[in-house]
Amino acid sequence: MERRSFLQGAAAGAGLAATSSAGAAVTAPGLPNTRPKDPADLPLITDPGERRGEMLYRSFGRHAEKISAIGMGGFHLGKNAVSDDEATRLIHAGIDRGITFMDNCWDYNGGRSELRMGVALAQGGYRDKVFLMSKMDGRTKQEAMRQIDESLKRLRTDRIDLVQHHEILRYDDPDRVFAEGGAMEAFVEAKKAGKLRYIGFTGHKDPRIHLQMLEVAEERGFHFDSVQMPLNVMDAHFRSFGHLVLPYLLQAGIAALGMKTFGDGVILKSDAPIKPLEYLHFCLNLPTAVVITGIESQRDLDQAFEAVKTFKPMDRATVAELLARSKPYALQGKYELFKTSATFDGTAKNAAWLGEDVESVQKLAPTME
Repeated sequence: MERRSFLQGAAAGAGLAATSSAGAAVTAPGLPNTRPKDPADLPLITDPGERRGEMLYRSFGRHAEKISAIGMGGFHLGKNAVSDDEATRLIHAGIDRGITFMDNCWDYNGGRSELRMGVALAQGGYRDKVFLMSKMDGRTKQEAMRQIDESLKRLRTDRIDLVQHHEILRYDDPDRVFAEGGAMEAFVEAKKAGKLRYIGFTGHKDPRIHLQMLEVAEERGFHFDSVQMPLNVMDAHFRSFGHLVLPYLLQAGIAALGMKTFGDGVILKSDAPIKPLEYLHFCLNLPTAVVITGIESQRDLDQAFEAVKTFKPMDRATVAELLARSKPYALQGKYELFKTSATFDGTAKNAAWLGEDVESVQKLAPTME
């Protein structure tokens, strides 16, 4: 099946099934089925990866390059609860034990996350031991390029291995990114200049918006290297990225970057009868290139390595049993606040990060009074 056909099939789907007060099925035409009949009917990994020391390593999508199956989340490293020295220590300890994937973003903690990571990676040759990723909010070429250059300075490097369009949350985000004078022009130009190696995008709101981004890219002949999205034991039941987006990425050779395993701790507040290691095992059991997890303490770091050490591929029956335990807590998205609230929507709260409309839009737009 060609990629466009796959996307159109996912976007059309069988309809969003809901239940009325009388129990009859209601179908909204044009929306994909986000209530799968079998939540465990997910793509599952068959090869856990290459084990070296304490870590597993997996291919970065269609590329031969290998990255660690666990990635270190940059947001948590920039929190007030973590000191500068402790952030450096955690980064070095993680790398020494085998983590190579470093996650970050231009806007995390007002730039402090990138600054701390830059300090740590500039010491002892650590920069050359990692696959460094950061994300940019800018939707115009000018703003995106400004943010890329600022991130390079903060991270104390001359290149970022992967740069991603951050928070693709709105249906107009793909059009803004790919517009004439849009952010994608900055990314492509930066890649040609050697400032970045690979291009991806992230988002956490709704899998249908991810499909929209992939379709707009397909229409313009662009093929992403990576896509970052929420993957967890709740997601399989509610507006599921695992069901709607992950199969396409696998088919297209695009690296799937898993995030929101614990939803910044919110999912753990559900008190679902699931152990923290099981949350991580579930995500590692999907065909992800990397599972990015927040690490702000030695306990978090040790837990991530324990998850890798104890991970074994799970069959569908085992996955189904785990998802059955999460189902009562997952059906309305109560604990996936990144989908059902504005709690995690940084660019919605700080629209200036996106930049102004591109020139062609400004010329066409009517005066709004």
